[in-house]
Amino acid sequence: MKGMIRAIAILCLLALLPVTVLADDSYSMKQDGFSTSYSYIYDYWGDVQEAPNPYRVSTVIDSITIGLDKLDGKRMSRPQSLFVHEKDLYVADTFNNRILQLRYDGVEFELVRVISEVKGVEPATFNNPYDIAVDADENIYVADYFNYRVVMMDKDLNFIKEFTKPTDSTYDQGLDFLPKKIAVDVAGRVYVLGANINKGFIKYEADTTFTGYIGANQVSVNMAQYIWKRYFQTKEQRAASQSFAPTEYENLYIDDEGFIYATNTIFSEYDLKWDKAKPIRRLNSLGGDILIKNDRYPPIGDIWWIEEGTQYLGPTRFTDITVLKNDLYVALDRTRGRLFGYDNQGVLLWAFGTRGNVEGAFTSAISVEHMGYDLFVLDQVENSITVFTPTEYGQMIYDANETYLNGEYDRSADIWRDVMRMNANYPLAFRGIGRAILRQDDFEGAMRYFEMAHDQESYGRAFKLYRKQWIEKNILWIVLILAVILIVPLVIGRVKRAKWEVIMHEQSKVRQ
Repeated sequence: MKGMIRAIAILCLLALLPVTVLADDSYSMKQDGFSTSYSYIYDYWGDVQEAPNPYRVSTVIDSITIGLDKLDGKRMSRPQSLFVHEKDLYVADTFNNRILQLRYDGVEFELVRVISEVKGVEPATFNNPYDIAVDADENIYVADYFNYRVVMMDKDLNFIKEFTKPTDSTYDQGLDFLPKKIAVDVAGRVYVLGANINKGFIKYEADTTFTGYIGANQVSVNMAQYIWKRYFQTKEQRAASQSFAPTEYENLYIDDEGFIYATNTIFSEYDLKWDKAKPIRRLNSLGGDILIKNDRYPPIGDIWWIEEGTQYLGPTRFTDITVLKNDLYVALDRTRGRLFGYDNQGVLLWAFGTRGNVEGAFTSAISVEHMGYDLFVLDQVENSITVFTPTEYGQMIYDANETYLNGEYDRSADIWRDVMRMNANYPLAFRGIGRAILRQDDFEGAMRYFEMAHDQESYGRAFKLYRKQWIEKNILWIVLILAVILIVPLVIGRVKRAKWEVIMHEQSKVRQ
């Protein structure tokens, strides 16, 4: 009898196990109250559509895997930034006051060296290095935060120059120079994102000369606020109240053409919904935003967000951005730990990621970089770097874009058809096929695909070309029909007139 009771109890436990596992898995997938899939896209109506994973986790780099525990026992501590130069990955190990240089040999990453000081200058050591950049000559730039400088050194760590607080009157001399993010263009110009600076990016020429600011955020003030502050507040109230100052940027990245991609996380949800916030911008040399937005929804990350029943509140906040070739770009969301990929038209390619402590999830994602199409995501709390490699599906999306831009329209259309077979709910596949066959002068076919993609603008362009093509093809028939329309009434009129003249002539004879 006891054996039977024990057996029944074991069976009951086994029956409950799958339920427990499924419930736990469901929670991990829906812990933000939103995601039903690791990867997703938005359709024309803004609904979430599950999608094949564009990336898979290749490896996770941490202090142990690169041997830091054996080197000096100091594991990474609150790293803040990544930078890729050729096959080298640089990590700003901020709270350890050092830079880690890793090298990828095609299989794994190995630690090349630990950079903790620069030769030939004082102070020689770093104090909270927040960011790093490397130019084509392998010169290294470090945003040395609490040393109030951006220091430049050669590949052997010999001091070259430093960029410090501007003495210009446009820079408030009461503020410390705290470089948080940096970027260097091909001419050696340095762009600095300084903490508490809301005039845009601080710009230096290669010789360290300060030349002003670039990309100042526009001030967002409504008329009621302006009138109240201008005409009704006292001087003391105006001094005590918050000034109408533009907000700071979050990060920046310079692409191969020298344009600055910048992210902004300080905005109202109202401005975001009406595309006034512009969380991603592409700045030209004058600081103007030239980011292309040819999609129904602008590149803002998630277009819907949940305010209740989740610990992750509010819209997407892009903490970093990296630009792949062909102007494809990937932005990292710090709110929910997601990555969003966009093409050069601002169309969402894919979205994936979540917060958590499982592989492929993040506790506090802070930086993103790329090597080829591989992505690196830095987690400042876990002190780790997750390496993502494109899946077959993800690589096909990149190949379809690349072949189109290379003028291989047949090949691009074929690849987009393969993408469509893997994901029938992917509107970009329809648009991609339409764009490819439009280049092949199949305007009628392009119209069908643009219609399926709900791409009204492209449909209109294809329709105009189709109408022009149809007219050119049928011009003889058109001329003939027009001629018939114009000439036949004239002929009929003349016949009637002649007939009338004959009748009148006959009647005149009768009268005579």
